[in-house]
Amino acid sequence: MEKTAASDSAPGLLFSGADWDFNTLKATYDAIEDIAINELKLNVYPNQVEVITSEQMLDAYSSIGMPLMYHHWSFGKRFVRDDVMYRKGYQGLAYEIVINSNPCISYVMEENTIVMQALVIAHAAFGHNHFFKNNYLFKQWTDAEGILDYLQFAKRYIAKCEDRYGFDAVERVLDAAHALMEQGVNRYSHPEKPNLAEELERERERAKYEDETYNDLWRTLPQAEKDDEDLDEMRRKMRMEERRAQFGLPEENLLYFLEKNAPSMQLWEREILRIVRNIGQYFYPQKQTKMMNEGCACYVHYAIMNSLYDKGLISEGAMMEFIDYHSRVVFQAEYDDPRYSGFNPYALGFAMMQDIHRICVDPTEEDRKWFPDIAGNNEPVETLKEAWAHYRDESFILQFLSPKLMRDMRMFLIEDLSSSPHLEVAAIHDDNGYRKVRRALARMHDISVREPDMQVVDVDIRGNRQLYIQHTEHDGIRLEKSEAEMTLGYIGQLWGYGVTLQAVDHETGEILHEMDYTPEDLANA
Repeated sequence: MEKTAASDSAPGLLFSGADWDFNTLKATYDAIEDIAINELKLNVYPNQVEVITSEQMLDAYSSIGMPLMYHHWSFGKRFVRDDVMYRKGYQGLAYEIVINSNPCISYVMEENTIVMQALVIAHAAFGHNHFFKNNYLFKQWTDAEGILDYLQFAKRYIAKCEDRYGFDAVERVLDAAHALMEQGVNRYSHPEKPNLAEELERERERAKYEDETYNDLWRTLPQAEKDDEDLDEMRRKMRMEERRAQFGLPEENLLYFLEKNAPSMQLWEREILRIVRNIGQYFYPQKQTKMMNEGCACYVHYAIMNSLYDKGLISEGAMMEFIDYHSRVVFQAEYDDPRYSGFNPYALGFAMMQDIHRICVDPTEEDRKWFPDIAGNNEPVETLKEAWAHYRDESFILQFLSPKLMRDMRMFLIEDLSSSPHLEVAAIHDDNGYRKVRRALARMHDISVREPDMQVVDVDIRGNRQLYIQHTEHDGIRLEKSEAEMTLGYIGQLWGYGVTLQAVDHETGEILHEMDYTPEDLANA
């Protein structure tokens, strides 16, 4: 492909036309970096920008955006699906993919125009990068320094297990672990971050222990009738409270509990569960900050591209092209539009960032009433950086969603109760209504509401080894029956014995219904 070098551009401009070469890209990156670091005062990891093809972008899609990943059939299935959809024109590709690592890796497609390259570098390499490095959730839950080394360890370890134990055996464990990944994270306590040296030492210790010891206690069930009375006595002595204390119950992290306590699981299987749950934990902050993260990146790229234009470094044509791309990203369909599927996180995030900027620079009396701490402080970027560092989507909306933005985006609250034959407008544009709308929208971004609350609550380890999982139902929302049965099957497959799933009402604690899995179910599957 013929590229236009930076030296061929009009005087003062970084580039002209759509084509680019690596000199042009480097000059553009340097100009963007100068604005990001010296004007916006962003705090970022060192950047590594990778130019890739559309096929490589599809491959990155399939491996959940990670540059290193072990093999699994689901990745290939996802690649084929996305590839067919892309080739037929049914879907486009992301402008970029960015990795929360140090250095921060940003993928940009070689098919992009130079304007698009400038946009995605500003968006990903500086917007997302700053958010990854400074937001409290990412600092507490992820290790940008070690994630690439850990992924290399995981890829090598699983490949070694496939060679030693067989592809089918490893795939069986991975299938179950992937199905439970959403329930394999610590939501409240902060686990230790994976450390490559510690993981290698743990691998050596487990292998040594496996070679030197043998204990068939876990695979042997009591058979003789003469032991029944003793077993009953043991069960009576081992009260539920004691069992819960012994196993640290209730336990929200199902994969962690299974890794540590599954009776018949091999050591290599436990290590695979650990790998999957560590990867799930790595992505946990991203699910809680989707709107803020994208809003931050959109605000940063918008500010940088406008600054480039104000400095005379890009042309009016380039600016018009940028506005076209930007408008597509932050487009919000109306509620009666066939394309509507809720609030676009890019649109809501960018609108909130722009609104906070306005409140800091040009507040109204309403703004001074609702946001006395920031209204008129004339420090919009510093205010935003404080917010990016200390909030997640739910709390950010509760704190910063303004009445003006609710009016601009035409927000109101509809109450839809199964007990009522009619819909009710529960909140309109008055002070009380604004607060109701804000609380309702924040709740929609609360991950504890969006994902099922499932915990291990008991295990009859000295008896039939039945495992008890409890799902707490909120607002009458039940698990979908077929999905629950499949999930229960995966838990039973890893546990190796019977599993009972109990649905409990959040308010009353009443057991609403039960679902059982037995080892015979696996044999018949």
